[in-house]
Amino acid sequence: WYDGYRFPGAETIYSPKSVVEAITRKRCSDYWNQTETYEALRIYVDMNFDGLKDTVIELLAGGRNQIDARTFTNDMTTFESRDDVLTLLIHLGYLGYDADTREVFIPNKEIADEFVSAVKGAGWDEAARTVRESEELLQAAWRQDARAVAEYLEKAHGDVSHLVYNDENALSYAVSLAFYTARQYYEVVREMPAGKGFADLLFRPRKKYPDKPAMIVELKWNRSAVTAIRQIEDRDYAEALKGFAGEVLLIGINYSKKTKKHTCVIKKLATP
Repeated sequence: WYDGYRFPGAETIYSPKSVVEAITRKRCSDYWNQTETYEALRIYVDMNFDGLKDTVIELLAGGRNQIDARTFTNDMTTFESRDDVLTLLIHLGYLGYDADTREVFIPNKEIADEFVSAVKGAGWDEAARTVRESEELLQAAWRQDARAVAEYLEKAHGDVSHLVYNDENALSYAVSLAFYTARQYYEVVREMPAGKGFADLLFRPRKKYPDKPAMIVELKWNRSAVTAIRQIEDRDYAEALKGFAGEVLLIGINYSKKTKKHTCVIKKLATP
């Protein structure tokens, strides 16, 4: 299943190559991304046209970016701007495109992993380190080590400092990138309608990982991590996990612009 393109009336789109490979090998996998080579993606990422690096990292963090696809010359060699490269990546299947908002996005984790490989090989050491250490950050969250979580976020902030921390939304993107590995185990939703408001980040375990705890993350800017936890509880954000029978962790994160420090509080949701 490939969810990068949107056609009216089409709920799902499948890659013929993937269907044939799955039947032949009797195993479902992401065969479709073998239709275009990693080397091709690496070439275009290396170009780093007009802030392309910052855009790719923002997309890896789960964000979207508006582009003007009209300037594309419909070939694979003539590029005048960042938008030309991004438009080509749409045609190659590496980016999804929302025609209503004119925004590009990375459609699934399989493609995100291809971008991570390209970033690692493109000399973007800081961003690559954030992704590499995301497994350690996730482990720290699972064991409720709030100090370690804050420290990893501190490092991630320094590594992707071009994602300027000027509000909670920017903080959300940076935290999403720091939790990159979590996408293997979770469905990650930003601004999830929950209880009496919207949870900043909701991590719902995938069906194949029922042993993992769900996580509700609330972010604060120049406030306190305790305030974030209190908001999760007061507004009943756990309502968004109705039907989930496993453990739920509440994670409050605050960034102080004055001290440039992150603080974190982790609390296990009390079961009725």
